[in-house]
Amino acid sequence: MDPRVAIVTGSASGIGAAVALELAGRGWRVVVNYSKSEKQAKETAVRCGDAIAVRADVSDDAQCRALVQAALDKWGRLDALVNNAGTTKFVPHAELDGLSAGDFQRIYATNVIGPFQMCRAAAPALKAARGAIVNVSSLASRAATGSSIAYAASKAALNTVSMTLARVLAPEVRVNVIAPGFVDTPWMVAGYGEERYARLRETYASIAPLKSVTQPQDVAQAAAWLIEAAAQVTGQVLYVDAGMHVAPPRKV
Repeated sequence: MDPRVAIVTGSASGIGAAVALELAGRGWRVVVNYSKSEKQAKETAVRCGDAIAVRADVSDDAQCRALVQAALDKWGRLDALVNNAGTTKFVPHAELDGLSAGDFQRIYATNVIGPFQMCRAAAPALKAARGAIVNVSSLASRAATGSSIAYAASKAALNTVSMTLARVLAPEVRVNVIAPGFVDTPWMVAGYGEERYARLRETYASIAPLKSVTQPQDVAQAAAWLIEAAAQVTGQVLYVDAGMHVAPPRKV
């Protein structure tokens, strides 16, 4: 059989790059997607071996369709889609005036509409391959935490979209969600600043049942399992969060 093909959105660095590299290490051909970080995306593609780097902003439907077509033009098939591209605005939840309607619209355009558009564009090819979709959400979707209220709400919406797609794309395509907790990535450091990031990391690790924070590779391995091995799993949210979603309530 020809090697299988996957598109991983937002895979220039961080979680997306880890997923792309994990799949490549398992023999997959990979489309490394980016919207701004061209140099990093091309470096990741080189590390993946049989891969291409394709620029596309997933908030734009035409670019989503072009991204899928790039995979089909190159290899003639598509077996998996990992919707990892996301954005946020780092605003403490109590600062209600820190978020505008435009902020919500921008965040939803990438975090909710983007994955929907990618799934729609990829659906015919994935159905033909009896493939799989993994949407990367967040523990914030359940805990109402994270970088901002808009971000948490967008990830909750993504979970709902994913459940609907799991139903309507069955039986040919499985759709599942990974919800990471605190993940060690440059994106988090840049968003919170080094000092606050270090404090948050320490606090998270002290509360989480596994007493640790998640690494990008942990998420990548979970994504690969959902794609390759979980043949009877669809419509599920898999928390990769060191057990934080079952952490006991904190004493006040």
